[in-house]
Amino acid sequence: MIRHSLITLLFAFLTIVPASAVTLGEDGLHKQDWFSLTFKDMAEDIESASEEGKRLAIFIEQRGCIYCKKMHEVLLSDPEVADYIKANFKVVQYNMFGDEEVTDLDGEVLTEKAAIRKWGVAFTPTILFMPPTNPGDGDAGQAAVEKMPGAFGKWTFLNMFRWVHEKAYEGDEHFQKYHARIINELREQGRLEAE
Repeated sequence: MIRHSLITLLFAFLTIVPASAVTLGEDGLHKQDWFSLTFKDMAEDIESASEEGKRLAIFIEQRGCIYCKKMHEVLLSDPEVADYIKANFKVVQYNMFGDEEVTDLDGEVLTEKAAIRKWGVAFTPTILFMPPTNPGDGDAGQAAVEKMPGAFGKWTFLNMFRWVHEKAYEGDEHFQKYHARIINELREQGRLEAE
């Protein structure tokens, strides 16, 4: 009787509480409803992001990428992370092996997979942080102010977005020093335990 009640309760809980599953698109990539759908014209996307008071971030992913899934399920599902990115960045997703047409900053029109090879991206996820305005020359890989290869822990991930948004890359505080300073501040505020 008790066992039956526990099983019934567990079943009810599992059907009421949604799993932390991430929506998959037809292309097999994990999706966020706040990602921007564009014509993948790099110059237009930088300009559009700027008009919105944001920076353009290109998320390069691939079907079956376990690290991409983790990024969506853990990092992008964290309200603090997602809210910061949504407020400050226009995110456009690219498929590492996709065939959608892309117009690079240098005007070359090619497929996603050809553009990503051209930009020197070798694994997923990789995030390209684009400059606030169109640099006018070079390709997107050369123009990116920073590249984040991989899915890191919450604070490294979020702090990279903060570092780019604050244009700290223009100063002399390297990201690692910036990140360490923020972590120490979080510890002092009691938001992180000292190691």
